Amino acid sequence: MKFKTKLAITFLTMFLLPLALSCVAFFAIGTLLLRSMNLYPGMVSSGFSMFSNTVESYSQATNELFNEILETSKFRPHDFEDRVYLEILNKKAQEHSSYIIIRRADTIFYAGDQDAAEKIFRVLPAFGRENERADAGFYFNDLKKLVKQVDFLFSDQVPGSAFIVTRVGSVFSQSFLIDMMLAIVIILLITSVVLTQWIHKSIFSPVNKLNLAMKEISEGNFDYVLESEDDSEIGELYRNYEDMRLRLKESTEEKLHNEKQNKELISNITHDLKTPITAIKGYVEGIIDGVADTPERREKYLRTIYTKANDMDRLINELTYYSSIDNNRIPYNFKRLDVVDFFEDCVEEVGFELESKNIELNYTNVVTRGTRIIADPEQLKKVINNIVGNSIKYMNKPKGVIDIRILDELDSIRVEIEDNGKGIAAKDLGNIFERFFRTDASRNSTKGGSGIGLSIVKKIIEDHGGYIWATSREHEGTCLHFVIRKYREASEE
Repeated sequence: MKFKTKLAITFLTMFLLPLALSCVAFFAIGTLLLRSMNLYPGMVSSGFSMFSNTVESYSQATNELFNEILETSKFRPHDFEDRVYLEILNKKAQEHSSYIIIRRADTIFYAGDQDAAEKIFRVLPAFGRENERADAGFYFNDLKKLVKQVDFLFSDQVPGSAFIVTRVGSVFSQSFLIDMMLAIVIILLITSVVLTQWIHKSIFSPVNKLNLAMKEISEGNFDYVLESEDDSEIGELYRNYEDMRLRLKESTEEKLHNEKQNKELISNITHDLKTPITAIKGYVEGIIDGVADTPERREKYLRTIYTKANDMDRLINELTYYSSIDNNRIPYNFKRLDVVDFFEDCVEEVGFELESKNIELNYTNVVTRGTRIIADPEQLKKVINNIVGNSIKYMNKPKGVIDIRILDELDSIRVEIEDNGKGIAAKDLGNIFERFFRTDASRNSTKGGSGIGLSIVKKIIEDHGGYIWATSREHEGTCLHFVIRKYREASEE
């Protein structure tokens, strides 16, 4: 739920809830008050109309009794001398919070409530001021009494009057006002508690959770998860937090991984540089000390020094190239290359090195002349050289064989470079393109290297829009496959 909706609901709740509860409280208290009035002898309420017009409502309640007394005065006035009949009338009057007074001349002949009658008797209207309508009456404000009068003559012609005296109590009494005030206070308290709990649950509690989560993030704990399926701003904030957390976690893990790789690279390069440097120092000392005392031995020493210096140069170049890969700044110079011509040049270059190491090279190209690709010739040669270099490094057969095959696959060309070397274990095959991964964990100095050669190969091939994979059988050999799309003119599409 959006904050705007919550604010609107809060406003309406602050207005409507107290109003609704006040109405409920009014009717509840009114009902209890009316019921309590019925508990008193002679008190019967006439409903909630009493709350709007008390005197009128009490007057209407005694209309039926008044009409009965009026009829008796006209046709059976002698009944007012019958005590039994008067008791019956008084019981009917009591049902409407009233009682009967029968006056004979200036004395009380009968009173349904003797004590109350004596208090009001002196102010009762004189004979001859009887009410003519059932809804008429005399209201004594100071006594809170409504009096209806019917005049008649006793059997001995003494003037008499029948009075219906109704107790009129103000419904809006001090007790009622206190009850309403308490009800309003309770209503406001309930409203405040409900709104406070709702706001706390929907806003403050989620914000506190987010604050705790941010504290965990600041302390380096990137595993503190906040989940929410809410579509409100809080839910969106939680989702943004999760995106930030995952990115920070990924960035931190990547940073730690890179730091680990950099340390490993430095360790690898340091180890691999020591070997040629130690050899160079040894052969130089041999020349200085006169150990190389013949031209043939001196030439051998110098050639070895040159070879070791080249090894050092290769390691340094790999380190420089790795830095370029890490910063995504490999310098590419893409050109349209003829597949046949390009790979013939590559094979010719690697052929000399393989011949010197007594490794047989077999080359097959079934791609038609004129087939072209878009590639950087220098970087693609680095791919061939790195793969062939790996094959040479892990060649463990007396007679090494490397096959290079260029195959046509309709929209692309596939290059396969296969050797009959030591092969790669199945458990290691999926990791050979990772940086610094080496199947020879013991770092045999004769197979040294930075461990980034194949990761460089994979990066270059992917930057050319291709993909690379390897197949291998342990102790039998390894084959590297990579695919690059052919170049086609627009008219050929």
